[in-house]
Amino acid sequence: MPEVMLLLIPGLPLLAALLMVLDRLFGWSKRDGCERFTARLLQAAGSLSLLLVLWADVDYWLLGSRHVLVLPWLHSGLYSASISFMLDPLALSMATLVGLIALLVTRFSVAYLHREAGFQRFFMVMALFTAAMQLIALSGSALLAFVGWELAGVSSYLLIAYNWQSRTAATSATRAFVTNRMGDAGFLLGMFMAFTLFRTTEWDVMLVAQPETSSLLVGVLALGFIAAALVKSAQFPFSAWITRALEGPTPSSTVFYGSLMVHAGIFLLLRIHPLLEQAPVLQWLLLVVGLLTVLYGGLGGMVQTDIKTSLMFATLAQTGLMLVAISFGWYTLALVHLLLHAVWRAYQFLHSPSFALHTQWQPAPAAPAWLGKQRWLHNAALQRFWLDPLADWLLVKPTLALSQEAQVFDGQILDKLSGTPGTHSSIETLADMQALQQGRLRVESSIGVGSGVFGKLMQWVAEHLEWFENRLLLQQDGGKAKTLLDRLGHYIDRVERLLTQPRYLVLLIMATLVVIFRG
Repeated sequence: MPEVMLLLIPGLPLLAALLMVLDRLFGWSKRDGCERFTARLLQAAGSLSLLLVLWADVDYWLLGSRHVLVLPWLHSGLYSASISFMLDPLALSMATLVGLIALLVTRFSVAYLHREAGFQRFFMVMALFTAAMQLIALSGSALLAFVGWELAGVSSYLLIAYNWQSRTAATSATRAFVTNRMGDAGFLLGMFMAFTLFRTTEWDVMLVAQPETSSLLVGVLALGFIAAALVKSAQFPFSAWITRALEGPTPSSTVFYGSLMVHAGIFLLLRIHPLLEQAPVLQWLLLVVGLLTVLYGGLGGMVQTDIKTSLMFATLAQTGLMLVAISFGWYTLALVHLLLHAVWRAYQFLHSPSFALHTQWQPAPAAPAWLGKQRWLHNAALQRFWLDPLADWLLVKPTLALSQEAQVFDGQILDKLSGTPGTHSSIETLADMQALQQGRLRVESSIGVGSGVFGKLMQWVAEHLEWFENRLLLQQDGGKAKTLLDRLGHYIDRVERLLTQPRYLVLLIMATLVVIFRG
């Protein structure tokens, strides 16, 4: 199979998305013609992409597994990155699954979303997502897989917020997006360690055991990818975000959280399984997380009353079982489970809009009697084991508090040091200054109230810096000290404005990376 044809597998859906954007901008098609153009374009791109995947399948049977280098991407000293593809049973099985389900869901969506205001927008994102999943499946390096990983995350955000006028949809999309960024940090850690240890992120180099490499560092590398996989597949305790993701239309729930993207983390673990075998403690970690996810999904699904949420909890239970299989080294079993489960769950999600009609509007079955007798366990399942409030307490609230305190620090200290005009201080007299020194006066009205140890410390620093500034300003015209402070503040302000420019931020990041790698 020609190398350039491999680029067309993810490239055709991307091209379709680009043509849809141009059609939207220039109005090439109108009204119903817009729907016909969009539907036919994406179906044609999906069909051709699937045919190329089938061609690659035949090529594998004839030539066997291979790593195909398509284009060099980056080469700097000992470090290199390329656009490359893996043609092995794992990659081709996943790519065939992605092409087939994406095409079926596209055909289903044409009728399901007919005359919807966001019809073309939905198919643009679907094309982007299809390309992203093909990149994840076929990529020959972690770096190229990360490109697909991010595109899939952006696509999920856009389709969870498909009804962007709804506050619930927008909030759920943001929560899912932010949670997945935690996994992305793990992916970046894995790539950084790969560059450090192997000078490349190509799978065919990383996944070959090298006796001279520290097992501890290999474990850190694998742990980064494990974190990314657990978050993307919503394994416990990162499971809360996925139930919020059901705000999107049924076809998007099918491809994202029923059949394809929810299995991307499992696929990544199957890809890096040689690294897991070099760090047995991580296999025990996967076993524990998998069992907890099975319990979470099984118990949570027993108390749900709507079909999509029930299917979502069932999906979590099944992916937890796949995690258990990987921890025991049953990689082929996990792959077969992934493929069969994805197809079956896609059918169930697409069938869910008519499920109530087919069951003649029967109510959801009650929770099992044994679960009802265990009141604490039943309540925990109803509350989804309080993962959402726990995440708010551990992550959301501390992050908001830290951001508020940083804003106070920036506004009340950095702005004043740089000479930026701000609010007037509440300290007006020498008596106030003395009271401040003795602890009898707080300037909470102008500084704000800090929370926690860090917040109280920042508040104390801000209050005393403000007192120092006001003492200088009591002099006639501020004196020489104020003149020097203003001049210094002018230069600091100029530096601060320069550093906020994107080009200088990129330059600083590049310089930091150079220092790290040379060190």
